[in-house]
Amino acid sequence: MYQKGKSFLEIQVGDSASFTKTITETDVYLFAGISGDFNPLHVDEEYAKTTSFGTRIAHGGLAASLLAPVLGMKLPGLGTVALETTTKFRKPVYFGDTITCLVEVVEKVERLKAVKMKIVWTNQKSEVVSKGETLVIPPG
Repeated sequence: MYQKGKSFLEIQVGDSASFTKTITETDVYLFAGISGDFNPLHVDEEYAKTTSFGTRIAHGGLAASLLAPVLGMKLPGLGTVALETTTKFRKPVYFGDTITCLVEVVEKVERLKAVKMKIVWTNQKSEVVSKGETLVIPPG
């Protein structure tokens, strides 16, 4: 029923995959409940109007979590183990933004049988909202 992801040998530098999702108010409230982060910047419009953003914004971790379906379902895919991820937040993600998380293989680490990938999260305007790197072990 499930198909294992690409192995270390099958993956090539330059391979890429992505996942896209529109961030809704429901997503933000569910993420607040899961994470325990009820910062009013995310959940209270009246408070958020008093900030430099002028409205509520999504949790940085919510947009960052769009990496999970890429790694776990696409590249490398099922059976992938994440070792390390770094994320640099560049722009806020607003309710209604459509975020694409794109990964690209930049290096194969032979001694670990791991793959290093760059990550870029963009919104519907093609603006970079976050960027980073991840190191994963593909399925065996």
